[in-house]
Amino acid sequence: MKQILTITLNPTIDRSTSVDRVIPERKLRCRAPADEPGGGGINVSRAIRKLEGYSSAVYSSGGPFGRLLQDMLTAEGVDHYPVSISGWTRENLIVLEETTGQQFRFGMPGPHLEENEWRNILDRITDCGHPSGFIIFSGSFPTFGVEEQFFRDLAGIVRDLGSRLIIDTSGEALRRAVRYGSYLIKPNMTELRELAGRDIGDESDLEDAAAALIEKGWSEAVVVSLGAAGALLKTRDMTERLRAPTVPIRSKVGAGDSMVAGIALSLARGQTLSEAVRFGVAAGASAVMTPGSELCRKEDTERLFKLISGRPPARAGISTPPDEQVQFKGGYT
Repeated sequence: MKQILTITLNPTIDRSTSVDRVIPERKLRCRAPADEPGGGGINVSRAIRKLEGYSSAVYSSGGPFGRLLQDMLTAEGVDHYPVSISGWTRENLIVLEETTGQQFRFGMPGPHLEENEWRNILDRITDCGHPSGFIIFSGSFPTFGVEEQFFRDLAGIVRDLGSRLIIDTSGEALRRAVRYGSYLIKPNMTELRELAGRDIGDESDLEDAAAALIEKGWSEAVVVSLGAAGALLKTRDMTERLRAPTVPIRSKVGAGDSMVAGIALSLARGQTLSEAVRFGVAAGASAVMTPGSELCRKEDTERLFKLISGRPPARAGISTPPDEQVQFKGGYT
């Protein structure tokens, strides 16, 4: 199996809790909180671990939350390589309103990364990367301090290693990262509109916008996550719509990261891109079935993949009883 390396510039501790009702200007009595590691690449590596795969996580780490993050990843059995920074790793808050089932997600800004710190991250990627593997840049951008040079140098490292770069980020980080080329990007509709610089009206517009990114040399493959509608896979030679198994929703946190994990792990195991994206869609759908910030579960992912594709995934050991059905309600982005 090929190696997978994830990069997280702006990791977090995700603290989840619940309350009867969110009411302004009142002291709210929350349930006991649960803490989990968070941030795009961190969650991708954790989801790969839950799917019984292997990856290495490179990430920035600072302050007490950074130390807590390291301890949590060690406890989960994730291979990880923290890079020390002077700022503090952030904390996010996720609150479930029990009476309505609505979820409130409060994302805190990340620390400032100095030039020597992000260059240390690049050095660690060079040390940890293996030839012909997959390198995943995922998650939000630090508030300040990371320059255009980071993405230029990262693309160079990927090329030198003979690896393939997968990008899953948003905003300015996405616009900067794609300029230097990648193997696969996973925008949602909003992010695709921003990259395309225009509105997307119908399915034909959607396919044209994805094709334009490929023509620019920004990515060899574009996987557009479409929530309950599934995903669009576009390459220079292929266009494929992949349906999503709609499942009972408990939380959408981590669904996109689980999708990337499923895609990367399936590719690393030698599956075709089409099969890999199907497995990713199943992993994303599995994640919305779990509470709080919990990621996908292996058993659910493999069962949903079988429903999507009509056959079990590579190395899957789960079977679905013939009379078992999935309730289709909702989706994710």
